Amino acid sequence: MNDPMSQLHDIHLPPAVSWWPPAPGWWLLLLLTIVAGILLGWYLRQRSRRLDLYRSAMQELCRIRRQFAEQADFSQLAAELSRLLRRVAISLGPEEDVAGLTGEAWLCWLDSAMEGREFTQGPGRCLVEAAYRPTGQMEDADALLSLVEAWLEKVARETSHV
Repeated sequence: MNDPMSQLHDIHLPPAVSWWPPAPGWWLLLLLTIVAGILLGWYLRQRSRRLDLYRSAMQELCRIRRQFAEQADFSQLAAELSRLLRRVAISLGPEEDVAGLTGEAWLCWLDSAMEGREFTQGPGRCLVEAAYRPTGQMEDADALLSLVEAWLEKVARETSHV
């Protein structure tokens, strides 16, 4: 008689689970980490670019202040400040939104960064009017310089409107 136990074979265990390929959750985690790294890098680059632009704009503003203190030419001050504001605005936003603006439209665009009407109805108005005034006629240069400095600081902190 045949022994039924002799027909049994040893138990074969399956191979050990390999670490490769990872489970789908690990692939998703890797993808999310890569996307987060790219977004963080982009944010830090934009922030650094804005800070560099702000620092150079403030240096230029200091140069304009010194030049005005030496020459006391208000029309030149207004022209230089307008050029500075336009360079900063073009650097921060889409060029086509800013480059063609002149006169009242330019002042309204500058006001859109501030929560007021300092450019269209305040000391900033002379940015477009100073070229047409006699050289002897002066405005409040300190108020204009302070307004431009406040605009630069505001835009450096929040560039969402540009």
